[in-house]
Amino acid sequence: MADSFALADGAQLRRIAAIDIGTNSTHLLVATVNTSLRTFRIDQAEKSTTRLGERDPETGELSEAAMQRGYETLRRFMDLAASHQVEQVVTAATSAVREAPNGRQYLQRIKDDLGIEVDLVSGPEEARLIYLGVLSGMSFGDRPHLLLDIGGGSTELILADGRDARALTSTRVGAVRLQRDFVKDDPIPPQRRAFLKAFIQGSLEPAVDKVHRRIKPGEIPVLVATSGTAMAIGALAASEEERPPMRMHGYRISRQRLDRVVEKLVGMTPEQRRQLGAINDRRAEIIVPGALILQTTMQMLGVDELVLSERALREGLIVDWMLRHGFLEDRFSFQSSIRQRTVIHQVQRFAVNQRRAERVATHALTLYDNTYGVMHHDTGAGRDLLWAAAMLHACGQHINLSAYHKHSWYLIRHGELLGYSEAEHLMVAAIARYHRRSLPKKRHESWQAIGTREHRRLVGEMALLLRLSAAIDRRPEPVVSQLAVMASPGKVQLDLIPERRNQNLSLEQWSLESCRDVVRDASGVKLIVTVQG
Repeated sequence: MADSFALADGAQLRRIAAIDIGTNSTHLLVATVNTSLRTFRIDQAEKSTTRLGERDPETGELSEAAMQRGYETLRRFMDLAASHQVEQVVTAATSAVREAPNGRQYLQRIKDDLGIEVDLVSGPEEARLIYLGVLSGMSFGDRPHLLLDIGGGSTELILADGRDARALTSTRVGAVRLQRDFVKDDPIPPQRRAFLKAFIQGSLEPAVDKVHRRIKPGEIPVLVATSGTAMAIGALAASEEERPPMRMHGYRISRQRLDRVVEKLVGMTPEQRRQLGAINDRRAEIIVPGALILQTTMQMLGVDELVLSERALREGLIVDWMLRHGFLEDRFSFQSSIRQRTVIHQVQRFAVNQRRAERVATHALTLYDNTYGVMHHDTGAGRDLLWAAAMLHACGQHINLSAYHKHSWYLIRHGELLGYSEAEHLMVAAIARYHRRSLPKKRHESWQAIGTREHRRLVGEMALLLRLSAAIDRRPEPVVSQLAVMASPGKVQLDLIPERRNQNLSLEQWSLESCRDVVRDASGVKLIVTVQG
C-alpha cells in the first residue's frame, strides 16, 4: 500500500478503496481523495455477482460455493486495489453475512487468508453509510429526502436532510430473499403476487410509520432510490424515451411510469427479461421482487415521483473515511461527530450521570495518553473505544446496582452505536464489562464475542485503564481535579491532585490501591499511588 502524494498547491491526494460485500453482489470502488478540496473522485468501480444470499435453506448458513465465489472476488479486488497503490481498504459486509450463523467464521477466514479485516455493519449503520453516500453526490437543499435502498437481503429507508439523518431503518426484506422464499413460479401468478405485495407492505410498515412520524407539517420530501434494482428499472424506463439520458444519476421516474414498467416485468418469463438490454442475467432473476418492493414503498409513502442516485453504501464508506480523518466539513460537519452524539444519546437514554461519566472518561484518556508502551500498546484506534466505554460503563445501573457491569455489557451490546463497526461495538461493550470485578475468562459470553486475538488484547488493555479511572470516581461530587501519570518500564505512578488544598483523598487512594493485584496480574506493571500535598 502506498503513501499519499502531494500536488503543487500543497494539497495531498490520498487513494482509498472501498469494498461492499452485499447479498447479491460484491462491489469495489477505488477513489482519490483531495485533502485541499475536501472531495473525492471515483477512479474505478468493479462489481461481481457473488450471490451470498443463496444460503442453506435448512441452517441459514452461507453455502460453501457462495463463500468461495466471495473469496475469489475479494482476492481479485485486493490485487486490483494494490495495483492502484491504495493506502487503505475500507469494507462493509451487510445482511447476508450479518444473519448467517457462520458469517463471522467466514470473515475470520477472509482475514486469515487475505488479510482483509471486514467490518460487519448493523442495519442502522448500513442505512447511515447509504445516507452519506447519497449526500456526497446530491444537494438536499432545504427539503427533507427519503432514501430507499433495496438490497438483496434488506431494504433501508432513511429520512434525512442536508444536516442529519432523522430516521435510519433497515427491514429484512430484499430482492434475493423474496425470490428465494416466495417465488416458485415465474411469471408470478396473480394470487401469489397479491400475497407478496401484502407481505412486503406488512414488513415495511414499521419503517414507513417511523419516517412518517418524523416528517414535519408542511414538508414534502423527495424520494431518492438507489441500488441495482432501482438503476435497472430506471434504465428500462429511460429506454422508452426518444433520447435516453447519458447517465441515470438524477433521473426522475413518475409513479405512473414505474407502474407500467413493473406490470411489464411481472408478465415476462425470466428468459424474456434476459433479452432486455437494460438488465443482466442475474438481475433478470430477481428484479420482479425488487420492483414490487419499490412499487409498494412508493405507494405506502404516497409520493408521485422518485429520483435515482448512483451513489450509495460504497461511496458512503469513502465519505466515512474522510470524516474520520478530518477531511470533510460544511454539510458533513454534523455527521463528523456521529460517534460522540450516538454515545451521548445512549448516556441520556439510560439515565447515566453524565458529569461523572465525563470525569471518568477524562481520567481514562489521561492514562491512555501517558502509559503507551507500559500499560497498553495501542496506536490510536483504542482511544475512541475507551472514551465510549467510559461514558457508558455505568449504564447497567439503570437496571440494577448489583453486578451492573454485566448489565452494562448487555445494554451497550444491544444498543445502537452509529459510526462504530460491529467489531468496535463489541469491544466497547466488553471494555465496559471488564472495568470491575474479575478479569476476562474464556467461558464469558462477552469474551467469546470478541473475534480476534488483537481485539482481545486491546479490550484487556483498555478495560484496565477504565478500571483505574472508575476507581478514582467514588463520590457524587469531584474531589480529584487532575491525575498526574508517570510511567516507566514495569511501573506506573499515579499522583492524585485534589480539588482543594489539604482535601482528604484517602478513599480514592485506597480504591486505586485495591486494583494493584489485578494490574500486576494482567499487565505485570507495579502500581504506585500518591496524593499531592
